[in-house]
Amino acid sequence: MTIPLLNYAPSTQNSRVSGYDVGGDEQAKIFDAENLYSPSDMDLLIEAAYRQIFFHAFKADREPFLESQLRNGQITVRDFIRGLLLSETFNNSFYQKNSNYRYVEQCVQRILGRDVYSEKEKIAWSIVVATKGRQGFVDELLNSDEYLDSFGYDIVPYQRRRNLASREQGEIPFNIKSPRYDGYYRGILGFPQVVWQNQIRRFTPQETKVGEGNPSLFLNMARNIKSPVNPAPRVSAFKVDLSQVPYR
Repeated sequence: MTIPLLNYAPSTQNSRVSGYDVGGDEQAKIFDAENLYSPSDMDLLIEAAYRQIFFHAFKADREPFLESQLRNGQITVRDFIRGLLLSETFNNSFYQKNSNYRYVEQCVQRILGRDVYSEKEKIAWSIVVATKGRQGFVDELLNSDEYLDSFGYDIVPYQRRRNLASREQGEIPFNIKSPRYDGYYRGILGFPQVVWQNQIRRFTPQETKVGEGNPSLFLNMARNIKSPVNPAPRVSAFKVDLSQVPYR
């Protein structure tokens, strides 16, 4: 028997009220598949999806099959996000390296674009993870009214209402506030590591750098070469052969 999702309340009464925000450089850029005018716009949308889910995707982390389907219109942006959440990269980096509570927190941040309201919401979604598995949990979030009302099928999720007009400082980005590895696994993997450099690197302008073939590069080498010195032979006056002395 499937346990229904437990009820949880928002942290404030205005959590789900759409506010009036003035656009600017600080606001998140919305990537919508319906407003693409060139292939380069699709590249930017795909990169935005990778940043939202993985924060950074290496070449080995990318999903070329899903990218091809999205470019050809075979799947929606919502389906592409679902594929990234169910990929081996997300499984190994987030699900396997965190508890269910932390995994729920990270998924809510990346999928719904907000922080969890309270511990009750973590517990409610953790029960879904335990009963329906990782795939069922992802489907529940993507099929929720909150996700469909906020992003629909064609918008890449983003951190909603990060900067408010009444605040001097906005919220911390999710990738900084909730790193992919928990403290326990960060200790096992041996980071963060502080690397100190013994040699201080100094900046040298390009116009002052010595080019190849410059004689100054070989100056120290030439100074270290020791030329052999042949001392003049010492001849005693008593051993001079007078027959060898030229006559003047």
